[in-house]
Amino acid sequence: MSMKIPFFNNKQSKEFFHYPEDHTPDHIAIIMDGNGRWAGKRGMPRVAGHKEGLSAVVKIVKAAVKCKVKVLTLYTFSTENWKRPKPEIDFILRLPKEFLHIYLPDLIANNVRIEAIGDMENLPAYTRESVQFAIDRTRDNDGLQLNFALNYGSRREILNAMKKMFTDINDAKLSMDEVDEQQFSEYLNTAGMSDPDLLIRTGGEKRLSNFLLWQLAYTEFWFTDVLWPDFSEKEFLHALEEYRQRKRRYGGI
Repeated sequence: MSMKIPFFNNKQSKEFFHYPEDHTPDHIAIIMDGNGRWAGKRGMPRVAGHKEGLSAVVKIVKAAVKCKVKVLTLYTFSTENWKRPKPEIDFILRLPKEFLHIYLPDLIANNVRIEAIGDMENLPAYTRESVQFAIDRTRDNDGLQLNFALNYGSRREILNAMKKMFTDINDAKLSMDEVDEQQFSEYLNTAGMSDPDLLIRTGGEKRLSNFLLWQLAYTEFWFTDVLWPDFSEKEFLHALEEYRQRKRRYGGI
């Protein structure tokens, strides 16, 4: 039986400070890396790291709500993750159901809206159904939008977007003269969302791993050696504070 970790409460963490809203990134994307290595360092099976990683998800969603972040996108399961051993895949794909079963009432109470990006059709029914249930239950919420990137790969996303766009051109629903960056973005999984302002990757690696390649064109990157299960509210705020110090010029002066 799963034990519920307190999600939202009125007691402020000693590590938490008030973050100025005018300097808060609207959209933060996170590559949650290092679960397996976290477990390996402790002589535990890799799935124990994925299980512990849920605690970090709880902490960071809570921190994002406190900081009034508008969109938080979590790289949960990539198209490349199918290469892993089947028992590990099965375990990972059951975690969204477990997370939502425990915390959905708290998320609803705190105005969080759940969304998903990626190819959901090829996921197990228990994953699809639990995520879709959460999407339906939180559809009218207008606080933090929490995106789970499930069976997501950016190259596949871009190719699928191109195919859909060309189909619309062939069907005369769209003309070539209308095609620009903004129009193309409407065919991506993230249509209607702002591009991420900040990308956080834990675990020490410094690569994008086929994550939001189009959307990260002008995103600020922040990498840390901290493994995802150890990633705390304090680390999250450290990333936000460094983001605040940067000047985003978008190619200008």
